[in-house]
Amino acid sequence: MLTLGLIINPLAGIGGSVALKGSDGAETVKQALALGAEKKANKRAQQALELLQPQQFNLITCPNEMGQALAESLNFEYQLVPLESRDMTSADDTKEAAKQMLAAGVDVILFAGGDGTARDICDVVEDKVTVLGIPAGVKIHSGVYAVTPKAAGEVLQKLISGELVDVKSQDVRDIDEEAFRNNQVRARLYGEMRVPQAGNFIQHVKQGGVEVEELVIQDIAEDIADHMEDDVVYFIGSGKTTQQIMEHLGLENTLLGVDAVLNRELLKNDLTERDILELLQQYSCKAIISVIGGQGHIIGRGNQQFSSKVLRQLGKENLQVISTKAKITALEGRPLLIDSGDNEFDQEWSGSIEITTGYQDRIIYPVKNF
Repeated sequence: MLTLGLIINPLAGIGGSVALKGSDGAETVKQALALGAEKKANKRAQQALELLQPQQFNLITCPNEMGQALAESLNFEYQLVPLESRDMTSADDTKEAAKQMLAAGVDVILFAGGDGTARDICDVVEDKVTVLGIPAGVKIHSGVYAVTPKAAGEVLQKLISGELVDVKSQDVRDIDEEAFRNNQVRARLYGEMRVPQAGNFIQHVKQGGVEVEELVIQDIAEDIADHMEDDVVYFIGSGKTTQQIMEHLGLENTLLGVDAVLNRELLKNDLTERDILELLQQYSCKAIISVIGGQGHIIGRGNQQFSSKVLRQLGKENLQVISTKAKITALEGRPLLIDSGDNEFDQEWSGSIEITTGYQDRIIYPVKNF
C-alpha cells in the first residue's frame, strides 16, 4: 500500500487576493492578514484529497493546519510526524516536515504551497523521493505542480491504483519577491525534484515573457484601446502583453498586478480583490487578461485578485483574453486552464473562449479545468 506524506503550507497564497505579489516572510503574512486575506491552502489541498478513498493508502502528515486538520475532516486515518505545532508556520517548519517524511520512508510527498514551498521541500528532498505539488501559492513557476488541485488528486488516484505512471525530474524555480513587487521578474533555477507524470495533469515550467513579437503585441494593444467603451472600468491584468495596453494609453502600469482604467485614464493602480468588488458595484466593468506562456493558465496564477466571486459578478462575456498566436501554438493543443480554487466555478467556465491575437484578429480556443 502506498504511503503518502502530506505537507500543507497553510499560509501559501495568502498575499494573492490583497495584491502583495507573494506570501514569503512573516511581515508579508501579517500585512496580508491585516488586509483581510483568508487562508486558502487547506481548501486547495482538500480539492485534491477528497477524490481519494480512506484506507486506500497510508497517510503521514503534520500537526494542525499543516495536514492533520484536513485529514480529520476527510475521515482519513493518519500518523503524525514529530513536529512542533505553531499558529504561524514558517519555511523551517516545512523543511523539518520534509526531513521527517524522508525518515518515515514515505513513497510520495504531497505538498500544498507555491514556489517558496517547493524550494523548501527541494532543499531537503532533492531527488530522494517522488513529490507532487498542489498549487496554492501566488507564484507557480516550477514544474513540480499539478495544473490544478483536482489534477493532483487524479495523479494520486493513478498512483494508488497501481497504474503505470512515469516519474520525471522537473525544475524548481522561484523569483525575488521584492523585485517582483517593483515590477521586475528575476526567476532562477534552484534545483530539480522527481515528479509523477500523467497526461496533461502536470504543469509545464513557466516560460519567460520576453518574445520577439513586439509588433504583434502592439497590434493587440491598439485593438484593445480602440474598442474601449466610455464610462466602463477596464481591469487590466498582469503581464507583459497587458503592460503594452497601458503603455499604449500612456498610463502608469503595475506589471504584476491589476490596474483600473476609466475613460482611458488611470483610476487606480494595483487593485486587491476587495477593490475590484467595490468597483463592480459602482460601474459597468470589463477585464483584460493574458495567457501565461508555457502553462496556458488564464486564471489562478499571479492574478488571484480575479477570484471566482469577482468573475461571477463580472460575467464571462466581460472577460477578454489576449495572447500572441506563438504562445497558443506553443501549447501544442493543450487547453487554456482555469484554477480559481472553486471547482464548481471552474467547471462552469470551461468550454471555449475568444482570444484577441492581433488587430481585429481573434481565435476561439478551448478552456478546461482539470
